[in-house]
Amino acid sequence: MGKVTNLFLCGVGGQGILLASEVISSACRKAGYDIKQSEVHGMAQRGGSVVAHLRFGEKVYSPLIEPGGADIVLSFELLEALRYLPYMHRDTRVIVNTQKILPAPVATGMDTYPPDVIDQLTQRGISVFPLDAFAIAKAAGETRAVNMVLVGALAALLTFDENIFLEVISERMPEKIRQKNISAFLKGKEALQDLLTGSLQTQERG
Repeated sequence: MGKVTNLFLCGVGGQGILLASEVISSACRKAGYDIKQSEVHGMAQRGGSVVAHLRFGEKVYSPLIEPGGADIVLSFELLEALRYLPYMHRDTRVIVNTQKILPAPVATGMDTYPPDVIDQLTQRGISVFPLDAFAIAKAAGETRAVNMVLVGALAALLTFDENIFLEVISERMPEKIRQKNISAFLKGKEALQDLLTGSLQTQERG
């Protein structure tokens, strides 16, 4: 528990990043960690770039992650993962939602969306776990639960008891959408575990 884990969340406004960071923070506290969380930076309105810094461990003194210091990046949108590349290092693990939300310059035809975002990350030796979180959320019956899909994927990389996250989600979600968000969380965790298993099998064959 002594090591501080640096978790960097990025995406665009309207994707529920703030709620996701609050769920993760609450889970960290329930797991017995000290946690510091910065406020979400950037433009909060739909379409603007948004980030959040979370640092947890036995004792945490600063809420901000230095460039090159992120242990895990949780990217809610494909291009945002590339935008915040300076926060990553070779051992960073990046969970990235492959959903594309076109930024204004691309939507207006003034710029183009990079076609090789995943390749640009993997070519730098970074461990990347791509998930179609929107499709997974849709399968759970709630397309707005992309954030809980990604929280579930994150849970697969952490050592927390799954029930801690389920308890927090149950506390935070209104009853009418609670079960769908729990389902989204569980499906996200399962999807990431499948990627981890596939990666391990590939290494063994190599």
